[in-house]
Amino acid sequence: METAEKPANAIRCDACPVLCYINPGRTGACDRYANDNGQLVRIDPHVVLHRAVSRGDSVVPFLDRDREWDGSIVTGPENFVTAIGAGTTYPDYKPAPFIISSSVQGVDMVTVVTEGIFSYCGVKVKIDTDRHLGPETHLVRAQGEPVGHVTTSEYGSQMLSLGGVRHLTGGSRKEGTVTCETLLNLCDRRPVELSIDDGATVIVQAGKPPVVGGVQEERMRVGCGSATIGMFAKQWFGKVDEVVVVDDHITGVLSEHQAGKLLGVPATGIKMKGHRSTPGRYFRVAEPGTAWGGTNIDDPLSILQSFNPKIAWPELRLLMVSTTGEHYAYYELDEALQPVEKELPAALCESVARIKENCEPALCTVLFMGGAGGSLRAGVTENPVRLTHSVRDALTRVTCGGAPVYVWPGGGITFMVDVSRMPEHAFGYVPTPALVAPIEFTLKLTDYATLGGYMDHVRTLDSMMDEKGRRRVAANPDNPWPMAPGKSSRSDPRSDQ
Repeated sequence: METAEKPANAIRCDACPVLCYINPGRTGACDRYANDNGQLVRIDPHVVLHRAVSRGDSVVPFLDRDREWDGSIVTGPENFVTAIGAGTTYPDYKPAPFIISSSVQGVDMVTVVTEGIFSYCGVKVKIDTDRHLGPETHLVRAQGEPVGHVTTSEYGSQMLSLGGVRHLTGGSRKEGTVTCETLLNLCDRRPVELSIDDGATVIVQAGKPPVVGGVQEERMRVGCGSATIGMFAKQWFGKVDEVVVVDDHITGVLSEHQAGKLLGVPATGIKMKGHRSTPGRYFRVAEPGTAWGGTNIDDPLSILQSFNPKIAWPELRLLMVSTTGEHYAYYELDEALQPVEKELPAALCESVARIKENCEPALCTVLFMGGAGGSLRAGVTENPVRLTHSVRDALTRVTCGGAPVYVWPGGGITFMVDVSRMPEHAFGYVPTPALVAPIEFTLKLTDYATLGGYMDHVRTLDSMMDEKGRRRVAANPDNPWPMAPGKSSRSDPRSDQ
């Protein structure tokens, strides 16, 4: 790290604001730059994506020393220079590390490549689960430190917002360090344990099922209780007299629901706890939790009141089921109109299995979100606002490690990217603390000149492909090819039409 005087034989790294002194054979605080016999070098390689056209190449693992690229030059649009391992523009007045020209279908293009240092960044985490993770706005913690908060739940998923400049730089030093580490691990698709104030503990890993309270989630719900009634009412008709689909948000009751009415399901005299919304739809039948339908109940009968004796009848058949089909129970009313649990009839087993079948596998999705600051944009053009306008006008395409991004409307360049669509280990960090993320801007060469771009720094793709320190990685076949908007990089002849 930086000291008052330069140590003997050390060199100073200027890739970020920390300005480490690095001794020979050692790395800086970020573990990305090292002193190699007096030369500042990158430890990790600069990644170039290769689009497989005639063969299904597997992804070459990042930093896999046993599978080196043989150095052969493949020119043209089958290669895309990413910003992974490219370096930064710090101290913020330098042109981007790589400004690469290539020809795509006869059009001269340029890709400007930079690793951005993002203090203003975070992740949005979508956790497919019907279980209650914690009250909205409550703090999410990692290693005991606050790193984010619970945000509004979505259909079948719980949502977290993690990171942001206030956690990275606005709290204690430990809070900033833990937040940076948490974001880096999530973006690199490593498992992270999070605890929520007054809520659950969950292990999150991009592309993997969540583990809630030590139990791995298998499926997200098919819909709310009301939607489940609508989807499966016909399958229940004639096989059971009443169905209650237990859900923390909207619990459905077949005989009262419009789907049941249209099928001619007679009233059963059932009485529910909670707040009646529209016919057959009830709110707050129980408190949120991790049991039946995302509630805190283990006994589904606890949400029922006594049946109306003027309407109900002995041997009335009642199915209670959760929105994932994970929990279910079958009852018949005795002479006193009390539910007595029975074995689930074979005629209803198929419908419960169908609910499970219609549930998507539970996964965690991690979206990196960052704002490309003025200094980063200054590495593209001497007049940064022109780049912002060019992105807004769709003249410049933004990618992150070659993966497609969503750019938010409005001022600036604020984007989101699914980390699962990026090459492995695409992110880094600096101990300011901040995350380092790749970002690429691709546009026509003529448009780049109009922007006031650094035309004297443009170099051809051919000129750099045989240099050392680069690794060629097979592009994700599910991503559109960065050099061909709207086209897939999958080896499919229809993609060239």
